[in-house]
Amino acid sequence: MKILAFETSAKAASVALLHDDTLIAEYYQNCGQTHSKTLMKMAQDLLDNCECKVEELTAIACASGPGSFTGVRIGVAAAKGMAWGAQKPCVGVSTLEAMAYQAMEFEGVICCAMDARREQVYNALFISDGKDLARLCEDRAISLEELEKELKNFEMMKITVGDGALLCYNSIGQEVLGCVCAPEHLRMQRASGVALAARKKLLSGENFDGAELVPNYLRLSQAERERLQKTEGV
Repeated sequence: MKILAFETSAKAASVALLHDDTLIAEYYQNCGQTHSKTLMKMAQDLLDNCECKVEELTAIACASGPGSFTGVRIGVAAAKGMAWGAQKPCVGVSTLEAMAYQAMEFEGVICCAMDARREQVYNALFISDGKDLARLCEDRAISLEELEKELKNFEMMKITVGDGALLCYNSIGQEVLGCVCAPEHLRMQRASGVALAARKKLLSGENFDGAELVPNYLRLSQAERERLQKTEGV
């Protein structure tokens, strides 16, 4: 099983190639350039350097949200376009679940977080035994205050991951016993995590049609919220 995965949910962009459970290659770029400019070139360079043709891939995967609205759209569009052209399955995975794989060797509760502004984070909780993950809640937007109360209910160690990990730790980590922040090289979301999450989905036997893949933003964009407010105010 060979999976090409895209991660574009935040400022950094990355592409990874997974063969069964082995990471063959991963390109990670956080240079400030737009994902629309860098992503497909990264993917093509990675495949060329690995001497892997698109026809050899089992599936294309991407982080389908939550995250940056524009970033998620770019990743989803790239995955759907490549999958459609190559007639391959297209697997969308939760950005939050994918980032949990970065800390899967940690035994305890993995708190995945992305800054959602307004003192909220996009969040999901997982429990890891060091080898496998189990989801504890659905993806959500939650206040830091609510998250702190929830984490205090777990007696085991807790670790924060994702581009909102430091925000969580600095805001509530000192109040939550046994809470640590993942080191930077394990903290940020990466395409390798997307590939691992996609592999688990593919092994479940599900069918994945790119036409059905849509981004999961968890909440309305600012423009949509403003439009809704104007409509309701009429």
